Amino acid sequence: MYALNFYSPIVADQLRSHRKTATIRLGDKSSKYRKGMVVQVLVGARFGPRDKVFEAVIDKVEVKTLGELSPREIEHDNPEIRHAEEMAHFLGTLYNRNVTEEDIVTVIRFSAIKH
Repeated sequence: MYALNFYSPIVADQLRSHRKTATIRLGDKSSKYRKGMVVQVLVGARFGPRDKVFEAVIDKVEVKTLGELSPREIEHDNPEIRHAEEMAHFLGTLYNRNVTEEDIVTVIRFSAIKH
C-alpha cells in the first residue's frame, strides 16, 4: 500500500480536522500517485515511527509550476497560506532548499475514507 507521509505536527491537526485536503509536493509525482489510488495518510518524524491518521482515496493529481497554483489549491494544502510566494517559502523550509514560483510541483487532492 502507498502512503502520503507528513512530518509536521501542525499538519497532523489539519489532517484530523479535515482542513487539509491536498498536499503540494516539489517535483513531478504523477508516476507515483494516481487518481483513484488508496493511500494511508501518516504523520511522524522522518526515519521514525509514524501514526496512521486515516486511509484516503486520491481524487486528483496535477503537475504545474508553483506560480500557476490558485489561492484555493494552496489553501487546500495549508489553510494558513493563500499566495504562491508564501507557499514557495513554506516548501523551501520543508525541503531545505530555495524554492521559486518556477519550480514544478504536484498537487495531490485526497478524501478520507470513512470506516
